[in-house]
Amino acid sequence: MDVRQLGRVDYAPTYAAMQEFTSQRPAGPASDVRDQLWICEHPPVFTQGLAGKAEHIFLPGDIPVVQTNRGGQVTYHGPGQVVGYPLIDLQRAGYFVKEYVYRIEEAVIKTLAHFGVTGHRVAGAPGIYVRLDDPSGHAPLAQRPQLGAASKADPDFTGLGKIAALGIKVSRHCTYHGVALNVAMDLEPFSRINPCGYAKLQTMDLSTIGVQVGWQDAADVLGHKLATYLAP
Repeated sequence: MDVRQLGRVDYAPTYAAMQEFTSQRPAGPASDVRDQLWICEHPPVFTQGLAGKAEHIFLPGDIPVVQTNRGGQVTYHGPGQVVGYPLIDLQRAGYFVKEYVYRIEEAVIKTLAHFGVTGHRVAGAPGIYVRLDDPSGHAPLAQRPQLGAASKADPDFTGLGKIAALGIKVSRHCTYHGVALNVAMDLEPFSRINPCGYAKLQTMDLSTIGVQVGWQDAADVLGHKLATYLAP
């Protein structure tokens, strides 16, 4: 995988570049185009997914809103957040979308563990969460995904903060969009939306739970973990 550190880049041209790369790459096992992983951060922007509803953005103010073709609802990108965009041919990698999502989440969990934080999954709500009262505790969540258990229509976020959001698009077995990990942000813009479509879902970053880490250090770890866990 070709890992590219882009630094701080505007969202719209980055989105367009992902679309162009994906539409032009030959797909399938015979393709010799290397998968890529773009690591970056964005100036303040709200992005709306295909399932997004306008009522979930109630106070955009001076922050632009960009409509996208990824899955999910609205989220916020801004300085102090590490964004990873894996551009992967899943057919060549040998796994399907559900496992792809699992692998991205696992990379985030391992990144958080590197910094002494325990990340959790919540059934029916993609992304990674932390316990607000015990960010490093290892006790499993009652609302974690469990084999054979039906997902609840309304996930229980009591006592949790969302620290990483996930939104993907797959075209001709090739992925783009990706994952965002909150490191040291101004979290106020999250109060202007229902993050990921959930009212009162609290959003968290590493600095707020007491983990002081530079953006570049977090970007390096997340990039390494994503490249490792997304390998064929």
